[in-house]
Amino acid sequence: MCHSDGVIIRIEPARPADVDALVGLLTELAVFYGTDSRPDVDETEDALFGDLPAATVLLAWAGADLAGMAAYTYLWPAVGTRRSLYLKELFVAGEHRQSGVGRRLMAALFEIAEQRGCSRVEWTADQGNTAAQRFYAELGAAVLPTKLFYRSDLR
Repeated sequence: MCHSDGVIIRIEPARPADVDALVGLLTELAVFYGTDSRPDVDETEDALFGDLPAATVLLAWAGADLAGMAAYTYLWPAVGTRRSLYLKELFVAGEHRQSGVGRRLMAALFEIAEQRGCSRVEWTADQGNTAAQRFYAELGAAVLPTKLFYRSDLR
């Protein structure tokens, strides 16, 4: 736990009961990225707790407020036959930025990766998101110039 302006920050795995709060934070995320896409409660619940979970999510709570989230999954193989933890999305609600929430979420991810025997933690950042790039640099992470990120959208 960490304190932010006198409020204790709890980091814990998302539960089905958290889906409504998470959809609210995902809506703020969509606005942040300037997309018209809005999350759906049923799709979010299925993606996290359905028969084929797409990701695991850690939530950061500041009292009763959902302050941030880290959505991750595992990639295999990474080094040899080991897996890596892949951070798909780290997002901190606007009112909780610069309060240590992002650092706490990242620390929790690194702890999970170690516990699960991962060889590394990997993620991407948008080229235009200089705040995220500074944040990751402050954590000691280096940009990997040997990889290109590809995407093919499906209909």
